[in-house]
Amino acid sequence: MTVVYNLFFLIFSLLLTYIFLFLFRVVLIKTGLIYILKKKWRSIEDRFHVYQFLKVPEFNESMQRNQLYHKVLVYLNSLTSVEDSDFTNLIAGQKSNEILLHLDPNQIIEDDFLGAQIFWINQEKTLVLKIRKADKRRVLRPYLQHIHTVSDEFDEKKRELKLYVNAVDNHDDIKGRWRSIPFTHPSTFDTLAMESDLKNRVKSDLYSFAKAKQYYHRLGRVWKRSYLLYGPSGTGKSSFIAAVANFMCFDVYDIDLSKVSDDSDLKFLLLQSTAKSLIVIEDLDRYLSEKSTAVSLSGILSFMDGILTSSCGEERVMVFTMNGKDHVDPAILRPGRVDVHLHFPLCNFTAFKTLANSYLGLKDHKLFPQVEEIFQNGASLSPAEISELMIANRNSPSRALKTVINALQTDGDGRGALNTGRRSVEEIGEPSGAFCKEGVNAVKEFKKLYGLFRVKSSRKSQSFDLIGRQNEG
Repeated sequence: MTVVYNLFFLIFSLLLTYIFLFLFRVVLIKTGLIYILKKKWRSIEDRFHVYQFLKVPEFNESMQRNQLYHKVLVYLNSLTSVEDSDFTNLIAGQKSNEILLHLDPNQIIEDDFLGAQIFWINQEKTLVLKIRKADKRRVLRPYLQHIHTVSDEFDEKKRELKLYVNAVDNHDDIKGRWRSIPFTHPSTFDTLAMESDLKNRVKSDLYSFAKAKQYYHRLGRVWKRSYLLYGPSGTGKSSFIAAVANFMCFDVYDIDLSKVSDDSDLKFLLLQSTAKSLIVIEDLDRYLSEKSTAVSLSGILSFMDGILTSSCGEERVMVFTMNGKDHVDPAILRPGRVDVHLHFPLCNFTAFKTLANSYLGLKDHKLFPQVEEIFQNGASLSPAEISELMIANRNSPSRALKTVINALQTDGDGRGALNTGRRSVEEIGEPSGAFCKEGVNAVKEFKKLYGLFRVKSSRKSQSFDLIGRQNEG
């Protein structure tokens, strides 16, 4: 009888427990009573504490992007408490099945650090930090350092490059001139139709620049690097820019001068760019010769190395492209404004083999000698033209090569003359900012002083000329 009683009592206790849990879940959680009670308690608790509010704006007084704003935003979006907030945006990531959480306007995020409660309020273009005054002196400085550390680690893991383009200035949204999209260009130095020795030297130059912050600062120079890419259309200048961005893990700011209203507007765009970025102006010679932009020559020169660039141009690579530089004002090309000159000529046999390997998977073929002979006779096409022929015939490598041969014999006739007599010089130097073209003697002395070197190609026509004027060496 006792056993039956105990068993009945146990079943009854479990049933009561289940009913209690069910009511607790339905009445409190499902109706949000716990949340309401917690919110009321926080409101009552706030009355007994004095809080201080600190703002983190997206832009500073000079209209430059506030890097702390970005770091705080990345940090807050990484908190698990974002999932428990009233309003959180769900956004699809770049990877498949990736869902990202992003703050909603006026959203409040709670954080705990060293036993202190900290609140963040997401206002328009401003993040507001709410902290008890009693905790501020003890917590604030290490908390901000914690945000920097977590944000940097998160950025390294999740960083996705972006391509920024400038919008037309409508004077209504002066803070939003840049529009961005994910930068997904697949070009790398491995896929470029460039001689391997030259590729390695360019990569070495970029790597040395990335590690030279203290060196530049010790010299009192701005930590930036500038490249001039010149040559006919379709010779790989845009692919080179993409390869540099992927190699450096830099965002790209592509400036369309036709959408720039004046010199001040150009400066403003530079102010709103960030560190670790490529600042790109394509077809600069066309804009200057056709006067198709409201930006003056002095505005371009100031943009390249003026006082504003010196103030906000840290850890940036500037890239300018031209079809040719023969008719460009020498002031634009002087050392300090352009550090490295890269010539992108029409395709030669070495570049052709790189393209054949990339597009057709061919390292050798019985038709290669015939292609080489045609190149030696002076015919040539742009890498873009040859690439398109290979793509169109990629299912049959032999047919692709025959199509290229036919194009070289017809469309390519006479194009090789563009390379005839061209100096086959690849130089990387280290000139001072005061160096100018003052004759052959000055050049010789300059090379002796800074240890410039010259490598002559064994072929009359090589893929690229690198004529470097380098700030760092």
